Amino acid sequence: MTRIRLALPEDAGAMLALYAPYVRETAVTFEYQVPAPEEFRCRVETTLARYPWLVLEREGKLLGYAYASQYQSRAAYQWGAEGSIYLEQGVRGSGLGTPLYRCLMELLRCQGVRTFYGCITHPNPASEAFHQKLGFTQAGLFPKAGYKLGQWWDILWMELPLGERSAPPEPFRPFPSLERETVKKVLEQAKKALN
Repeated sequence: MTRIRLALPEDAGAMLALYAPYVRETAVTFEYQVPAPEEFRCRVETTLARYPWLVLEREGKLLGYAYASQYQSRAAYQWGAEGSIYLEQGVRGSGLGTPLYRCLMELLRCQGVRTFYGCITHPNPASEAFHQKLGFTQAGLFPKAGYKLGQWWDILWMELPLGERSAPPEPFRPFPSLERETVKKVLEQAKKALN
């Protein structure tokens, strides 16, 4: 059975193993060095204190993960969040990323996030098409923003409204403050989308 669940700090090793090829072999991430296991575990713990971090697994094997992070640090930006998603190379394009990312977006909506951002190395036709399919639109393009693997890469920012942005927002709710029942319902909906 394939399922989506909340990540635990103990998942850091498996997630790091999945992430490492992206660091070493692609410009999908602008990191040059694979993070140390302790550093990656710290990232998971730090993220979960404010935002969701989800894992996708089948029969206990990690197939991917997605998490949100702070878009910008100033107070007025608190209703925006940036997303990241990484899938095992063998399951990319299988349709499993869509319910994983939708689950993340629904949890963010419950937290009061109003705009979800994707920061994509450009060109990356697969990621761009994935985000467009989910309703994201282009918000900006930063030419030659990063240098990796012997070349300059553009950065494409895409955005998706998650809620009303014309009225004053409700206060942002850190992820641990969401009711367990709310989180459980969102995860159950994601399970139905997978199976």
